[in-house]
Amino acid sequence: MQQLLPESRVFDAEKVGETLMDVSPGLPATDNFQHWPPWRPLVVETARRILDYTGGTLVMPMTVLVEEYWREISAGLAHHAVPVRHFVLHADQDTLRRRIEGDTVLGPSPSAFRLKYLAPYAEAARTWLHHEAEVVDTTHLTPSEVALRIAEAVKN
Repeated sequence: MQQLLPESRVFDAEKVGETLMDVSPGLPATDNFQHWPPWRPLVVETARRILDYTGGTLVMPMTVLVEEYWREISAGLAHHAVPVRHFVLHADQDTLRRRIEGDTVLGPSPSAFRLKYLAPYAEAARTWLHHEAEVVDTTHLTPSEVALRIAEAVKN
């Protein structure tokens, strides 16, 4: 994406979660840092501060499957007049499972964390997520083809 969008930067909101995971003593136990109330406003604040400082386009890859959390983030960005183009990179459940099981970047065995979110993704897609975003079906596309489709949509 970054190579296709001039003056763009990538902000991985997971890094905000990783920072919260490093708080000592630790925050209340959870299976997902997105459940910590500070995560969402910190993502908004970080994004807006980056854009205030650099301008341009901010690409924020993240998966948010809890509608309330998405609404909090999108409302926060809107409050600061940050324009949002929300894309969902969709694939059917079998394809997602195959991709997770074949991903060796995160280690030799499939990510149990990612696998446990297959059903919640399907539920979010069915009930609200696909209505809130521009859906790009990635089932039969390469990552480069997906990036090109999104970049073309953003430029238009």
